[in-house]
Amino acid sequence: MIWLSFISFLLTLFVSAAIVRWLGERGVEYGDAMPQRFHVGEVPRLGGVALLAGVVASWLLGVWQTGRGDPGSLRLGNWVFLWIVVLLPSVLGGIAEDMTQRLAVRYRLVLTGASGILAVTLLDLTLPRLGWPVADALLGAAPWIGIGIVVLAVAGLPHAFNIIDGYNGLAGMVALIVCLALAHVALQVGDRALAAMLVCTAAATGGFLVWNYPRGMLFAGDGGAYVWGVVIALASISLVQRNADVSPWFPMLLLIYPVWETVFSIYRKAVRGVSPGVADALHFHQLIYRRIVRGVFHDDESRRMLMRNNRTSPYLWGFTLLTVVPAVLFWSNTPLLMAFCGLFVVSYVMAYFAIVRFKVPHWLRH
Repeated sequence: MIWLSFISFLLTLFVSAAIVRWLGERGVEYGDAMPQRFHVGEVPRLGGVALLAGVVASWLLGVWQTGRGDPGSLRLGNWVFLWIVVLLPSVLGGIAEDMTQRLAVRYRLVLTGASGILAVTLLDLTLPRLGWPVADALLGAAPWIGIGIVVLAVAGLPHAFNIIDGYNGLAGMVALIVCLALAHVALQVGDRALAAMLVCTAAATGGFLVWNYPRGMLFAGDGGAYVWGVVIALASISLVQRNADVSPWFPMLLLIYPVWETVFSIYRKAVRGVSPGVADALHFHQLIYRRIVRGVFHDDESRRMLMRNNRTSPYLWGFTLLTVVPAVLFWSNTPLLMAFCGLFVVSYVMAYFAIVRFKVPHWLRH
């Protein structure tokens, strides 16, 4: 497992370096008027290519090692090829958008939805339980509900990661933390195959972050966000499906930040009569940049903008850890995990409106 993660890290690192070296000045222009833009200059948005290379290569090497007698007890069989097939429609669509910026949101939704359907048909994924006796009885009586939740999760989580991918190191570090947390619990229940795939994904993310944080020389783009979203969605559902001891609310709490950010974004846009597909600059991380971090520096040169960009992500890393730590500690305790999910939602809404109304504690500005 260690050598596979090392290969994944190095391959992603070197592919990222090649993209920065040869595409650093040929990145597709991302208009200055775009509300998501918080950087100066043209930066290649093809980090997804490097992530895909590192993840797929390490997974295939794991399959090769298993076929050679499996000395590391990875147990990565031919089913890994099916994971790659499920991953490709979403990621290739995201990379196409990163290269052209002409692939409409509806087409990307169709492609991530195709990944969800493939996950059900090829991997036989379903959600076997929800942790409530009544809900579990309903799932047993109507299995299509569990299938629908799987399709929704695989189709929606890539877009959730894309929404929080706004500042250097933000989405990448969240993905890395979540992958390691899932891998930890997978090892606790003896699921070494799933743990190996997640560790390789985390290692690839680390190789990408070398170029993404703090200097922002390479962005993950839609392709990178879709790699994280699809892999983490598949791993979360597989972990719950394969291991009865793991609460379905464990991955929910792990991912409550990007998931709730997406749900809340849809809600506030609907209230304003705006399509959910229209980009804006009112996400939680963007408000932190504007209302908390931006006040630290007072000139608008590109170096200062980069410094403000970099100072935004650690606020959200800490916010993520507030959910990851209890999730890892209580991964089998459904009532407690549900309570923490509710606490996060309440805390998020309170913090969001406090920032909007300029009621930010003074100590958060330093």
